[in-house]
Amino acid sequence: MIASPLLLRAERLMAPGLVHGFFTRQGGVSTGVYESLNGGVGSQDDPACVAENRARMAQALGVAPSHLLVPYQIHSADVLHVREPWAHDARPRCDGLVTNVPGLALGVTGADCGMILFADAKARVVGACHAGWKGAFTGVLEATLNAMEALGAKRNDITAVLGPTIGAASYEVGPEFVARFADADADYACFFTPSPREAHAMFNLPGFIGMRLHKAGVGAFEDLGLDTYADPLRFFSYRRTTHLREPDYGRLVSAIALA
Repeated sequence: MIASPLLLRAERLMAPGLVHGFFTRQGGVSTGVYESLNGGVGSQDDPACVAENRARMAQALGVAPSHLLVPYQIHSADVLHVREPWAHDARPRCDGLVTNVPGLALGVTGADCGMILFADAKARVVGACHAGWKGAFTGVLEATLNAMEALGAKRNDITAVLGPTIGAASYEVGPEFVARFADADADYACFFTPSPREAHAMFNLPGFIGMRLHKAGVGAFEDLGLDTYADPLRFFSYRRTTHLREPDYGRLVSAIALA
């Protein structure tokens, strides 16, 4: 991993013809709880600050601000084939994006949920998806791989990298959550460890995402191993904000493009 204040880059995605970034919360213009590189248009931050932050991200990726494309995320397994930019007020409702068009930066936001960037450098197809527990559980990762294959990618040539995500030591869940996974597959029990609180457990979301991708046959998978909750200087975290009783929270952005 290559780190700078503005963004992180995964060496596995540093192939000719690809640009990407897992942006941190540093290097922007927002203030207060949004300090400073808040990329969330759904937050209550000043829209002008968010626009400037997004413009800085686009510049780092070498694309126009209008070509940094982030959908309206709904915790679904829906994936869109992106052919051209969309208007700011016409964001599609989905949680995965794929393209084979150069110059379009596919982005997703997160503040604990998994942000995964995908690339088949040989076929020149890229993708990005947002996977919280619900999206990962219902198939957004596999749907992204399927959509990339429809554009000519080969599954065993696809690299997937998981950016900053809430870690297993920070993600406490209740008994209903555990039961939902146990009912789906008894093998999912390995992603839960005991919590200090009775009847609760700690959930390993990064491990679950990695398992789903490996089982789906992705060529290579890397988890950057960065816990959003445990690193307030670099990352926003919805759960940390909730525990601190803060009024709102910023969103991280991760994006990838064909140069």
